[in-house]
Amino acid sequence: MRIVMFGYQTWGHRTLRALLDSGHEVVLVVTHPRSEHAYERIWSDSVADLAEEHGVPVLLRNRPDDQELMARLKEADPDLIVANNWRTWIPPEIFTLPRHGTLNVHDSLLPAYAGFSPLIWALINGEEEVGVTAHMMDEDLDAGDIVLQRAVPVGPDDTATDLFHRTVDLIAPIVTESLALIASGRTDWTPQDRSKASFFHKRSIEDSEIDWNWPAEDIARLVRAQSDPYPNAFTHYNGARVRVLKASVSTGRYGGTPGRVFIREGDGVVIVAGAEARKGRSHGLVIERVRTEDGTDLPATELFRTMGGYLTRRP
Repeated sequence: MRIVMFGYQTWGHRTLRALLDSGHEVVLVVTHPRSEHAYERIWSDSVADLAEEHGVPVLLRNRPDDQELMARLKEADPDLIVANNWRTWIPPEIFTLPRHGTLNVHDSLLPAYAGFSPLIWALINGEEEVGVTAHMMDEDLDAGDIVLQRAVPVGPDDTATDLFHRTVDLIAPIVTESLALIASGRTDWTPQDRSKASFFHKRSIEDSEIDWNWPAEDIARLVRAQSDPYPNAFTHYNGARVRVLKASVSTGRYGGTPGRVFIREGDGVVIVAGAEARKGRSHGLVIERVRTEDGTDLPATELFRTMGGYLTRRP
């Protein structure tokens, strides 16, 4: 098959690598220019560089909405478009152009966690498994019929970084097997159950700020979801931003006002957490390791040397 690829960052890079290794002909690659967005500077293996190394023509676009791109696509005469981590909507005149349509590869177990940053949102929400879905693109984002889907379990201490490495390793086999199914003439794909669908926005720095009214369990997952090299979960103490690198749910239950620096427990310091904390039946968050604004990592007990005071959402 003649294949055009739309993709970006490491997800797109892994997809293109699988396409190049598949025996099919990659005739054109469309990718985004480099970005300074905090979440796009990481996992940033270059799709453009890989394509150019293999002599595949490359177009750089923020959006696929110009006549030159359409002309190049028609000239390429693809049997299939394969997309992974393309950051904007692909219109019907493009995704219906190839004879076999467009295969999109998305790093969630669709129909749940359509949209952006699915691994991070899934970890924050305490999902027991995450995965990758290959589906045929239609007019609704991440809503088309499923060709293949693979899952991996989420362990109690897993970070978003751990889950990234596990799920990105699923891309090549899913792409390879999907191509074989499509090339064989299969079209009996599985419709998504739209009653189970969820859709999430792109994350920004504001989404990493700790809300101490959340239950401690949720905040602990937020910390794991914002593991290096992601922008870390953060709060403010004495007017300065503090990034939380490691935290856990307290053994004890503590009452008071959310955000209060309360008491030492184990290797860390308990922060009162939860909207119901005033009733004294909520677990707190034990902060164990932090990073200060100057980039210094240290045990939380060295930052919170005396108990009292509050962690806040603003300086």
